[in-house]
Amino acid sequence: MKKLILLLTMVSLPSFASVSANVSIASDYIWRGMTQTDGIAVSGGFDYAADGGFYAGIWGSNVNFNDSTGSGNGAEFDYYFGYGFEMGGVGVDLGYVAFDYPGNEDDLDFEEIVLGLSMGDLGLTFAMGQDGAPDYTEVSYGIGAIGVSYGQYDDYGDNFSISYGFTCGTYDCGIAYSDFSDDGYSGMDEDALVFSVSASL
Repeated sequence: MKKLILLLTMVSLPSFASVSANVSIASDYIWRGMTQTDGIAVSGGFDYAADGGFYAGIWGSNVNFNDSTGSGNGAEFDYYFGYGFEMGGVGVDLGYVAFDYPGNEDDLDFEEIVLGLSMGDLGLTFAMGQDGAPDYTEVSYGIGAIGVSYGQYDDYGDNFSISYGFTCGTYDCGIAYSDFSDDGYSGMDEDALVFSVSASL
């Protein structure tokens, strides 16, 4: 059903809509402070955006949860759509994301409804887990090419990250440090320094 919704959205593109693609390689795939690959990550996706504020996309990466769940190597595909607009000087983004791990024996799939608020360089995100999935709250701030964020993931822990983006010839590069602190639920405590190179079309 998730794939069908995205496919129907992409079938007919009006002149005021755009489609873009992206690809990236990183020394690790860090999500909310926790490694998802325990090593090299190759990812990419496609995005559709309309001038009216509606957007949809698909994104995928390799994953490896050997250290945490014993699920082994595999893939992750995220399907998402949403609507962004501005109200009283505040940017509002309301979206839906489905996280899919095809072929995995464990029931890792989950979904979130996400509300993003922004004012200037300050951002606030609420991700509401569906069907018992935990909620996530994050505050972020950008200072030029530097970004900092702090997030709280229910039943897992807190994370902090600082990143710096720059160009490498015709590519976009970045370096980021993240730290994850266990709240007593997950049994994990991680930190990582990640380098990434990406390109978009």
